Amino acid sequence: MTTAEIITSFSEYKEASLNGRYITQSDIQPLLTKWKDQFTIDQIGVSENKLPIHLIKVGSGAKRLLFWSQMHGNESTTTKALFDLFHFLNDASNELAVQILKECTLYIIPMLNPDGALAYTRVNYNKIDLNRDAQDLSQAESKLFKSVVEKVKPIVAFNLHGQRTIFSAGEVAKSAIVSFLSPASNKERSITDSRKKGMRIIAEMNKALQTVIPGCVGRYDDGFNINCTGDTMEFNGYTTILFEAGHHPNDYERETTRKWMYLSLITALKFISTNGITVNNYEAYFDIPENGKCFKDIIIRNYPLEDKKVAISIQYKEALIDNKLNFIPIIAQIEPQITENGHVEYDFDIQDIKIYNVLEKLEIGDKVEYLSINNEKFSVFPIKK
Repeated sequence: MTTAEIITSFSEYKEASLNGRYITQSDIQPLLTKWKDQFTIDQIGVSENKLPIHLIKVGSGAKRLLFWSQMHGNESTTTKALFDLFHFLNDASNELAVQILKECTLYIIPMLNPDGALAYTRVNYNKIDLNRDAQDLSQAESKLFKSVVEKVKPIVAFNLHGQRTIFSAGEVAKSAIVSFLSPASNKERSITDSRKKGMRIIAEMNKALQTVIPGCVGRYDDGFNINCTGDTMEFNGYTTILFEAGHHPNDYERETTRKWMYLSLITALKFISTNGITVNNYEAYFDIPENGKCFKDIIIRNYPLEDKKVAISIQYKEALIDNKLNFIPIIAQIEPQITENGHVEYDFDIQDIKIYNVLEKLEIGDKVEYLSINNEKFSVFPIKK
């Protein structure tokens, strides 16, 4: 399959029952039941609050690959993409899917932190960031993950995450819709053979993504932290790739970004199943710009405040209210000028704008009740443009 054909196939293989950002264990449980006759699915343990954690095995090849998603409970885009991938792999008429399953065995933890997913938080039930628990192994989820790694011994590990809307692909006005990282294995950030393998796969995924989101792929800084899962994996000799699902314009539900995660996963699997694990041309990884922080959700320029004009940025705080995800607009900056870009921008010199909140005076940290733009009231957020 070509890159274009993989993209086109997304609408056919998309898991229709999973949508939006709030994805919990109860959302995926019916799908695990659905797939139990096609794939090997085992409950391998429970979370700190006794929710089940599953491992899915698919394929019969010698190349053992490990995937895990929602290590941070509020980062669900890649979980959706994994279930899209299951539909792709289950199609016996798809030659690429057949090849992948012949060459590779995939071990997949679709939701490592079900407690955090339920509460829509980064941390687990005990308020611990599992991605900083790789050394202490203080949590049930961390111990369980380590046991899976020791059992699987993957040749490549896929660490699947999501990132905030602030990130840019370099110091430019381009949103980092997708970001990658080949984590360091030591403080010197040595370019080891293990990292080169990951870099080569990332370069291949970037090549595919540039055909659809040119200039919108970023690379994370590879500062070393042995407490992080990816860094520990590389320290122990496992080639590891960090995926970060970011913000596509007007896509706060991450449904478009989901497609690019699907494309990235299949591109990586195609490369591994066809070429094996090679380091040739790994240097193309460094053509991907390092992530900047060049965005705010909303920027209003030239806003009159206390007899002067200022720039005001608004950033959404994601909050779970009555089991529904809400985007709450909070004033993040009030400055003479703001150098960042807004995913949505307004200019008081061009548009009639009014910011309403419960206080008469606008201050950093205030919640915005609604915006009036040219006499149109916006009280449901996020605003799309």
